[in-house]
Amino acid sequence: MTRFTPWAATLLACVVAACGKPEQASTPGAGAAKAELLVYTAIEAEELPGLKQAFEAANTGITVNWVRESTGIITARLLAEKDRPQADVVWGLAVSSVMILKQNGLLEPYAPVGVENLDPRFVDADRPPSWTGDDAFEAAICTNTVEAAKHRLPAPETWADLTKPAYKGYLAMPNPSSSGTGFLTVVSWLQMMGEEKGWAYMDRLHANIARYTHSGSKPCKEVAAGELVAAVGLGFTAAKQKTKGAPITIVYPAEGVGWDMEANGIVKGTDQLAAAKKLMDFAVSREANELYNKAYPVVAYPGVARPVENYPTDVAAKMIKMDFAWAAANRERILAEWQKRYDAKSEPRK
Repeated sequence: MTRFTPWAATLLACVVAACGKPEQASTPGAGAAKAELLVYTAIEAEELPGLKQAFEAANTGITVNWVRESTGIITARLLAEKDRPQADVVWGLAVSSVMILKQNGLLEPYAPVGVENLDPRFVDADRPPSWTGDDAFEAAICTNTVEAAKHRLPAPETWADLTKPAYKGYLAMPNPSSSGTGFLTVVSWLQMMGEEKGWAYMDRLHANIARYTHSGSKPCKEVAAGELVAAVGLGFTAAKQKTKGAPITIVYPAEGVGWDMEANGIVKGTDQLAAAKKLMDFAVSREANELYNKAYPVVAYPGVARPVENYPTDVAAKMIKMDFAWAAANRERILAEWQKRYDAKSEPRK
């Protein structure tokens, strides 16, 4: 039986009432599709059209309809729908959340065609696996060089720098209850520093935070726009903003950075199982990994990854050893403690 702590209750209330209809994109084509898949995802919105087009081109009898939200919202929605699943597939959700779905019996085990080609770290250890991974995403510090100079602030280089009094009111980071980037960052601090020192660090950081966002990509977008001096955010977003010409620097602190992977699975009970398996086959393919690599420098298919503009070439070396099983098992406890301590500075939900 699934137990919901306050963080989950808040998210479920948001899903049902406050957040309104989640972002969707579908182009089924009148009478053309033989099967339609409802796919829940936390993949960045700009990536979805390319993935949809490539899959549908290779599987002309299947249409993908997206429900796209942040990691926490998607996770809470799937748990709330446990007894009456609505989605057919989860494609691109943080593996720390996908493991929770597996623990709750929500995934249909399946070994996609070609899964043996993937790096084993990106495949569930069970046989057949309940999930497979796509790519790794990580936390970074992004700084607006123009705003930093205006306020005479040096660009932070370490996690410890973010707690200096000079940064008071100039920082943002994602709320871990709603953002996968936020959750992986909090978990990485607890794992790197130990829980006691990790919470003490976040207490000091909290004093400098202007706001917690409900999106992992939003903080670095706000930094790029000059609305903030610096932030903890998604490395991919920071790189994209820099490529667009924003005056930002991207730092992967020497202490190491937390990371997670986007993962996929078939929702147990789907009445579109054959089509869902086709989607899982595509998700592990070389073609799909080439698409993931447009955004992320670390992907599941060895030999595919090529440099991504404005991404450091040594990102993988900065990624700490993450205990995803521990993160999944302790998720509710960690989020409940985080909300009790820091949620007062979270931005309003829209």
